[in-house]
Amino acid sequence: MLGRLKSIFSKVKKTVDKEIKKPKEIKDKKKPFILTKLNIIKNLEKSKLKKILDELEEGLLKNNVAYSVTEELKETIKESKPKELKKTLEKKLKEILSADPIDIYNGEKPIKIMFIGVNGVGKTTTLAKLASHLKKKKNKIVIAAGDTFRAAAIEQIQAHADKLKIKLIKHNYGSDAAAVAFDAIEHAKSKKLDYVLIDTAGRSHANEDLMRELEKVKRVSKPEFTILVIDSLTGNDAVEQAKLFGEKIGIDGLILTKADADERGGAIISVAHETGKPILFLGTGQEYKDLKEFDANDIIKQIL
Repeated sequence: MLGRLKSIFSKVKKTVDKEIKKPKEIKDKKKPFILTKLNIIKNLEKSKLKKILDELEEGLLKNNVAYSVTEELKETIKESKPKELKKTLEKKLKEILSADPIDIYNGEKPIKIMFIGVNGVGKTTTLAKLASHLKKKKNKIVIAAGDTFRAAAIEQIQAHADKLKIKLIKHNYGSDAAAVAFDAIEHAKSKKLDYVLIDTAGRSHANEDLMRELEKVKRVSKPEFTILVIDSLTGNDAVEQAKLFGEKIGIDGLILTKADADERGGAIISVAHETGKPILFLGTGQEYKDLKEFDANDIIKQIL
């Protein structure tokens, strides 16, 4: 999944290691060993570090790592002792990928989770995957068919609900999505259900009218968690989506789809860095089971 980033960081480490191992001319034979080593590092910085960092920057930017993240990683390498490079990078990546966690499993019932995102990111399928995941944990769930705009959207989510044997609350196409969410919440309260999962129509983060409609759904439903679903393959546009949805609607966490097909891997690091919000799950396929709880350590192992 993250093979390209691993290749970039491996190349940097090999170059640094190679430079450290090169024999250096020691003019002062009486100079202590530790000072000799420090001199090697100093020489590396002067002669090779700029080239290494330039190559790193080019590689990261090509693989959808945002410029701001790239600059931070370059600074991390500049400040690192060459022999501790991997450990230092591990620490930095852990810092980027480990936002303050949110707990979607505990709280006053029903727990309301609203799914937002642009068209075509796999939002409805992701909602169905999470519904399956929660049902396996013995939770009782209702789904709100809040996408009353896209053709066949209600039929799509109805098919998922039927397959999962989960109640779906739906209105006609063109109905007020906020009203659908409200009815689903009232149903959950009356039946003492555990979760309300609210689907919404995909919309451009640049469309003001559609964003206002989404604001209304959130205002009416008052979800405990607003989850932004992002396509990993969209690269740096994922960062822009996250920023604008965060500003206009507010987000509590992220789910990245198509992570299994993302050879570049930059979106995961960039979105985590730019939003400061936790990544909850990665979509890794088309089946309901293909929803993997996010593990920062696992991602770091794949990169380094």
